[in-house]
Amino acid sequence: MLLNIWTPDAIQLFILFVVPGFISIKFYELYFPSQQPDSSKQLIDAVSFGSLNFAFLYIPISIIEHSTIKTACPFAYYSFYIFVLLLAPLAWVLIWRKIRMSNWFQSNAPHPTQKPWDFVFAQRKAYWVIVTLKNGQKIGGLYASNSFASSAPAPEQIYLEEAWQLNTDDRFDKKYEQTAGVIILSSEIITIELFTN
Repeated sequence: MLLNIWTPDAIQLFILFVVPGFISIKFYELYFPSQQPDSSKQLIDAVSFGSLNFAFLYIPISIIEHSTIKTACPFAYYSFYIFVLLLAPLAWVLIWRKIRMSNWFQSNAPHPTQKPWDFVFAQRKAYWVIVTLKNGQKIGGLYASNSFASSAPAPEQIYLEEAWQLNTDDRFDKKYEQTAGVIILSSEIITIELFTN
């Protein structure tokens, strides 16, 4: 006998346990990009995170369900479930991010960011940059508010909003005329040197 997944109870369970989990996963990936797991693992993770969301909110859910608020104040009732399904999963990610980025946690567990590239460029600080390519050529430029660096799981690429000439001492000499920047692919990069103003 096949399970009918379109019954009201099955749909309600799906919404309650899977949707908040997917919201948490996608929001978490904004902060800590990583390789995408296969769909079956993502579904298991979504159910796990959705179950945690339900467990953390079990007491308020029980109170709401055993009260008369649904008939007395439907707006408050449905607003509560918007919080449970949409806002709480975001809040857990922010709380977990705060914990993971704390000095205590980082001294006792691996850093959540997998690559130094992502760690540096996620801070969105401005740098003067010298990129050394595999052929020995050096490219100087400005990485600032209009620049961009890719993040995992995409391959590393960097866009410098201004390209600068370097002198013989590898110092920034002058900006190229009419420069609109330069894009550099990771396959060509050996090192990236960063300098503050």
